[in-house]
Amino acid sequence: MQKNYNEKYLKSYAAKSSNSKGRIYIEPENYVRSPYQRDRDRIVHSSSFRRLKHKTQVFVNTEGDHYRTRLTHSMEVSQIARTLARFLGLNEDLSETLSLSHDLGHTPFGHAGEESLNHCMEKYGGFDHNIQTIRIVTHIENKYYRFKGLNLTVETLDGLIKHNGPIKNFEKYKRILKKDLLDNKISYNTFPSLEAQVAAISDDIAYNNHDLQDGLRANLFTIKKISSIPYLSKLINKHTKNIKKFRKEVIINQIVRDLINFMVVDVIKTTKKNLQIIKPKSINDIYRHNSLIVDFSGKMKIIDSQIKFFLKKYMYSHKKVIVNTNRGKTIINDLFKYLLKNPKKLISHSLFKNEEKERVIADFIAGMTDRYAINLHRQIK
Repeated sequence: MQKNYNEKYLKSYAAKSSNSKGRIYIEPENYVRSPYQRDRDRIVHSSSFRRLKHKTQVFVNTEGDHYRTRLTHSMEVSQIARTLARFLGLNEDLSETLSLSHDLGHTPFGHAGEESLNHCMEKYGGFDHNIQTIRIVTHIENKYYRFKGLNLTVETLDGLIKHNGPIKNFEKYKRILKKDLLDNKISYNTFPSLEAQVAAISDDIAYNNHDLQDGLRANLFTIKKISSIPYLSKLINKHTKNIKKFRKEVIINQIVRDLINFMVVDVIKTTKKNLQIIKPKSINDIYRHNSLIVDFSGKMKIIDSQIKFFLKKYMYSHKKVIVNTNRGKTIINDLFKYLLKNPKKLISHSLFKNEEKERVIADFIAGMTDRYAINLHRQIK
């Protein structure tokens, strides 16, 4: 039976299944699905992925059914990434896989939970959700006879590790992962594939725009307030004339739709210009290049920073958000202290055989959903 991966449309510098470096543990190839499709399917069927449904994006999961969660955010990142990858002649399956899995390592209560858990783990190597994602896919998920983890391809692991660029604090990675499985497989000081860069910038586009949408839904700020962002006023003001004709939710959706399209088109144009200058012949040329290639234009970088500043000022620092942020930090801190004193009361004894007690506890807490952490906290207080 002949493999049918249909990758003829890919550019020479895209990540091709035929050129994959394979997996850490050798497995037979699948004749129906490409290696990156199999990676995606393993992510989607993982317990860690399912739990993202009940993990905070900005608003705690219990606050309402319409706000984003880590799961819906990851799906929206994936949609944007597939659009970019297809237009640029890149491997959609790899970009999709990286988009769906990039937040697997997040704690309950979003970045507040991560900050609190990192503080708790300060003496034991710290905590970082990006490194935790690698722990999950190489160690924590346990579904196979022959190996721990999901045994993803080297290209997927490379993209998860370096989607934001080369790794500077390599020692932190080694201390937390405690594995040499990736040695000689991944170069930590080079840039990632274009597919990984697509996933990273899609993450930026998704959370900027969808946090604006959720903030408007929660009445943390108004459409008029958003139009104060200099470069966006013209784009937003064309929709304000429809306020009397349509429901607020429709207007908000149209604004966010236009903003996402505005950013996606900018990334495509900028990336194509960069590729014309660099003229890469293979994926190795991408790895060896000294900067990101998938990028915003200079003007869009200013807009991106203005949106981030706006969200920090009017959303992430809003009293309603801060109250829940502080509550989440307290819950994580209390749970860590409790589990340090009672490590085997809730966690399987077998997990402590080859790991430091504190790291096992961090794994356990990081894997919790918001509601599980809240309910457990009530029980121990």
